[in-house]
Amino acid sequence: MASRLSLMTPQGRGHKREIGVRELRDELSRYVERAASGAEIVVTVRGRQVARLLPMGAEDPLADLRRRGLVQEPTRTKRRARGRARPKPAAPVSELVGEQRRP
Repeated sequence: MASRLSLMTPQGRGHKREIGVRELRDELSRYVERAASGAEIVVTVRGRQVARLLPMGAEDPLADLRRRGLVQEPTRTKRRARGRARPKPAAPVSELVGEQRRP
């Protein structure tokens, strides 16, 4: 995963650091200053990456991936089902959830 992540993240924009959400909460001003100076801060929750803190002038990551040829725009528009009615539920969703939780 690390090699794929290095392909997908823009390089050369300063230091990249991964921090936990608790550490971010405790020292928010420090990390905001780092991001403002060009660093990329990746926020994790229980080891899973959930957010990224970047400077305001940073290039859109998706635009960077397009430029590097790693992703491309869709070739056709998303099709929507027209004229179809939504199915009516047989029972409230809360009852279904309750049934799944029972042993």
